[in-house]
Amino acid sequence: MYIIKQLRRKNNLSQSQLGKEIGVSLRTIQLYERKDANIPIKNLTKIAEYFGLTIAELYMHEVNDMGEAYTKRQPFTKHGSVFYPLEYGKYLVMAPLVLVEWHQKYIRDIAKDIFSNPFQGGFIIDFLTDEAHRIFEVSGDSMDDGTSEAIPNKAYVLGLEIKKESLTRNNETYWKQPYILVCSDRIICKQLTGFDRVHKSLLCHNLNTSPEFQDFELPLDEVLQVFKVVKKQL
Repeated sequence: MYIIKQLRRKNNLSQSQLGKEIGVSLRTIQLYERKDANIPIKNLTKIAEYFGLTIAELYMHEVNDMGEAYTKRQPFTKHGSVFYPLEYGKYLVMAPLVLVEWHQKYIRDIAKDIFSNPFQGGFIIDFLTDEAHRIFEVSGDSMDDGTSEAIPNKAYVLGLEIKKESLTRNNETYWKQPYILVCSDRIICKQLTGFDRVHKSLLCHNLNTSPEFQDFELPLDEVLQVFKVVKKQL
């Protein structure tokens, strides 16, 4: 993030000094100061707090510097996410972030119809919808085929919730796209290729062609929530 470099220089800090303050190496700070940096939310929180900012404010500084000017219109909350209006109809969405370490807690909360999460992440979106947004940290390499479509281990993806029942209609527009599937025992990222009406199961495809990653059918009744992946941060 360019804003990290700007804040560091404004406070007369070297990259080494900032690294020591938040507990990472010089090389890590150099990576964090890149435009497309994938910064773990824990370290992003430390950086924001060190400079006296919230994560949302850190993102707002970043998008302003990238030409996505904040319009000064009031932010609003919807389905647990905070939306900051930008110019040209875009929004910065600060959505609940479900880290890998929190996957099981998220599943337990959903089963109890409750939701509490201390973490947030940010994405710029082009339009608003009525569905809930969630950000998930991906676990595993099953969706990493080395192409531009890859979703590697530890990537963050922005998901837009859809009703799982809608997938039973076998609408062609649903298939060959990545989804986050919140199941009764795990949270996985898979490409869906269809719905088996006989077995009432989703056809799950892995982009990684390694023999250890086999395609499989997932019974729909094991799925608690479905999120269509609309953005990703590598």
